[in-house]
Amino acid sequence: MPAAVASRYARALADLSSKPESPVPPDRLVEEMQAIERAWASSPGLRNVLLSPAVPPPRKRAVVAALAGKMSLSGLLKRFLFVLIDHRRTALLSEIREAFEAVIDERLGLVRVEVSSAQELTHPQRQALAAALTRLTGKEARARFWVRPDLIGGLVARIGSTVYDGSVHGQLEGLRQQLVKTES
Repeated sequence: MPAAVASRYARALADLSSKPESPVPPDRLVEEMQAIERAWASSPGLRNVLLSPAVPPPRKRAVVAALAGKMSLSGLLKRFLFVLIDHRRTALLSEIREAFEAVIDERLGLVRVEVSSAQELTHPQRQALAAALTRLTGKEARARFWVRPDLIGGLVARIGSTVYDGSVHGQLEGLRQQLVKTES
């Protein structure tokens, strides 16, 4: 259920930021949301105030207004945070930001790809892989790279629910499954 709620808020924010008259571009909103997340993560007191049901919404709004002023946040994000406070959804901020990024990427014709490799990929390798994924999907690939030593070698690319496994670990697992089938 939280993912569906986060998606609704993310789509609403994307609608607002995508309007021609919007003073805040989507990429700036992402940066501001990430800054708020970092502030909340680094301050247990702030997190407690914003997540506690014992703190009344007007007090939470005052804290967010002060924080928005110090961080030079856009009026759009400040009002959006007020809506989250009023609807008791501040705990979903990270999920909303992730969903917002996905909605904006989709609207821009980008596809998100999670790439895990056994070793750190060089910049040229990353570029070549992103170009190959762009050709494969027909959309510009926005790739995030992770290192997973348990893959032993090769890499795994996840595009939505599709997984392309070119890792040694995946090949060994496939071989193991074949051997188990032949024993049965």
